[in-house]
Amino acid sequence: MYLEVKDLKKIYGNSSNTVQVLKGVTLSVEKGQMCVIQGTSGSGKSTLLNCIGGLESVNSGSIKVNGKEICGLGTAELSDYRRDNLGFIFQFYNLVPNLTVKENIKVCEFLSENPLDIDELIRILSLTEHQGKFPSQLSGGQQQRCAIARALIKNPALLLCDEPTGALDSETSRDILILLEKINEKYGTTMLIVTHNNSIKDMVHKVVFVKDGMVKDEYENENRISAAELEDL
Repeated sequence: MYLEVKDLKKIYGNSSNTVQVLKGVTLSVEKGQMCVIQGTSGSGKSTLLNCIGGLESVNSGSIKVNGKEICGLGTAELSDYRRDNLGFIFQFYNLVPNLTVKENIKVCEFLSENPLDIDELIRILSLTEHQGKFPSQLSGGQQQRCAIARALIKNPALLLCDEPTGALDSETSRDILILLEKINEKYGTTMLIVTHNNSIKDMVHKVVFVKDGMVKDEYENENRISAAELEDL
């Protein structure tokens, strides 16, 4: 199993005022799977993603990625883990405003010993004619494609996507999901996609429902459809 999360608990606050966001989450994802983590706002799904990504510490439990325990790692070790294993795609892009599309992607290319071919990636993501533009000159969908390219250039084994279509219209959302599907098929990238969108679950290999900080249901999707066929995005 590529990703194994066991009895994960996360508490915010101090002794006089605490909120337990994760209440013993357990889940697993096989290598090369696309997995949706679905739930309403406040369910703990983004916190779970951040814990897996080493952006949030945990109070107890275990997170193993490719057999390596990441809970309890120090700052330098977590930095190495993120550099060597992960790509992040966020809802709000986080592009560097004074760098061009290609320069934004190159920032992360230098972090990898085995990066993907940047020109091929730009072509796959339909950014060739936009590679010299700055983020302010791009549409929302183009900015998201740039953010995806930046996350993928490192050739990460695990791609973490936090509401990757949350700020996009339905047509652009479908385009982005088609791209993620192609990337999964081409590179075998394991993907965790946090979303409140009920349709995205139909295109992935595995679905996990989180509610009130706990996994309420999960299943393997035996009747996947392509991203191009999704409705109500």
